Amino acid sequence: MYRWETVRAVTAQRVFGIVRTPGPREAVAASDAVLDAGLHAVEIALTTPGALRAVAQLTERRPGALVGAGTVLDGAAARAAVEAGARFLVSPSLHPEVIRTGHRYGVPVFPGVTTPTEMVRALEEGADALKLFPASAVPPSWLRDVRAALPQAPVIPTGGVTIENAPEWIAAGAVACGMGSALTSGGAQAAGERVTALLGRLAAAR
Repeated sequence: MYRWETVRAVTAQRVFGIVRTPGPREAVAASDAVLDAGLHAVEIALTTPGALRAVAQLTERRPGALVGAGTVLDGAAARAAVEAGARFLVSPSLHPEVIRTGHRYGVPVFPGVTTPTEMVRALEEGADALKLFPASAVPPSWLRDVRAALPQAPVIPTGGVTIENAPEWIAAGAVACGMGSALTSGGAQAAGERVTALLGRLAAAR
């Protein structure tokens, strides 16, 4: 895939899962749960011990899934994630080196931003989408106001997004939401039920 094709695929459902666990085995299990429930994309945070092993295992076992790496803070981590098979990279903050490294290997990058100034700078650096983090710090109406001035900004609220307010973020102009424990916790059955319910709500919010 070209980068733009990957971005379109990751955001097509208006949500992707974020997995942060005590180890790689748990990361694979949590990812399997939401992927089996119908989610197409999942990000494994590099704060998970053995995260790259989990990324490599998932990409090998599930070639059709969009497995990304999160909490990517520098170029070395970005390259290691790409070599493990990550198809997109996410960071909690703006690191131009991560963007350059991802793009060098054809992988899209979603850096973290919190202000309009950071959004513009990230776009200038070539960001493929913008991770609004932490989303819990502002209401969806904030994004609606910002996008009145920056309609070209593809924003992905993350951090504090819930099943209840995710449709509000989409209605406010977000291209997708990143969701962690609110979506992935509680075992396969519970996660699957939440994914099914959420996808229905997001489809209605478009």
